[in-house]
Amino acid sequence: MPLVAGALLAASMASGAQAAGEAKQLGLDPQNTIYLDLKDNCRVVIKMLPKVAPKHVARIKKLAREKFYDGIIFHRVIPGFMAQTGDPTGTGMGGSKYPDLPAEFSRVPFKRGTVGMARAADPNSANSQFFIMFADGRFLDGKYTVWGVVVKGMECVDRIAPGEPPANPDKIVRMRVAADVDK
Repeated sequence: MPLVAGALLAASMASGAQAAGEAKQLGLDPQNTIYLDLKDNCRVVIKMLPKVAPKHVARIKKLAREKFYDGIIFHRVIPGFMAQTGDPTGTGMGGSKYPDLPAEFSRVPFKRGTVGMARAADPNSANSQFFIMFADGRFLDGKYTVWGVVVKGMECVDRIAPGEPPANPDKIVRMRVAADVDK
């Protein structure tokens, strides 16, 4: 193997080993961890809560594995409240090809870094859209499904362009289950 190719392979393997350790270094189960990659190589690490919202976690994992979220914009970003994404139309009205999910409300509070499922007026209308809280929003407790919590990278979330919709919306560069990346 040529020296340059060997060096590139070694660097790639080291990078993979480093990535493989990211979820584990944080004490997370890679099967229940999401890597949400945003602009400027900024990564948000989300711990999913399958015991709290098993159907919603399964849906997020399924869509992430299908690369559904790649390139989708943050269409509703309200400073001091939350950043919402997951609509392939970018309007706040769209969803995936799968049926809506039944609500999985819990006692897990909406605090800074909480990840919840967006829905319409019907509590059983969550599909693919989700939001990340910038600040505490306890008025949402028991009314929206919590499926995760940001454990690393809130500074990336804080930099998402504001607006409803933003003039120049940020997008999800890539969203993956950590176990699929950390192989």
